[in-house]
Amino acid sequence: MGDLLDYLPIAAAAFAVPQFLPQLRKLRATNDTAGVSWSWATLTSVNNGAWFAYFTASAYWAALIPATSATLLAGTLAIMLTRRGQARTRQAVLIGGWVALLLAGFTVAGRVGLGALLTVAFILQVTPSLWTAYRTARLTGVAAGTWLLILGELSCWTIFGLHQSDPRLITLGITGVTASALMLARIRRTRRNEPLRRPTHTLIRTGLAGSGAAELSDQR
Repeated sequence: MGDLLDYLPIAAAAFAVPQFLPQLRKLRATNDTAGVSWSWATLTSVNNGAWFAYFTASAYWAALIPATSATLLAGTLAIMLTRRGQARTRQAVLIGGWVALLLAGFTVAGRVGLGALLTVAFILQVTPSLWTAYRTARLTGVAAGTWLLILGELSCWTIFGLHQSDPRLITLGITGVTASALMLARIRRTRRNEPLRRPTHTLIRTGLAGSGAAELSDQR
């Protein structure tokens, strides 16, 4: 059983590699940013870059695949949101401070120092997303598929962290599963409360039918 659990990073990679594609595709198709946090996308890219360094130092080679994918795709999402006017100077300064802290931790204490900071990294990462989502009435810009994939990935890391007795991965996993569940619950609730919209072609037919009825009435 232990040998099987050693392959969980590969399963995590299967969820992580396409993770941001639903959100990227939705944003590109609609230009709708409602409920999507620039800070979350940027911190996801930054933190996964730090996880890449941690996984390399820990010899978790299979874990490099999801870390690389999340770094690049979340970074792409952050750039797309920036081009749509979602970046804020104050948040950028705070994120810059976090990057400096990660670099300092790794320089001074290596893997241990970086890992200590990464225990709180995901909490910092998802807080802007949850804050934005729960303050937005309709999450029309958020792709549920991305959060389902995040839930799958972090479930794998939770189990793998328990298997490896790695408190950093355990914290990452539990925090990620909780945050994903909260996001999916919020998406479900806001969409359930959305007013039903009748298709445009149905409205046109209804309007034509109404006009026809009115003409017949006038003729009579």
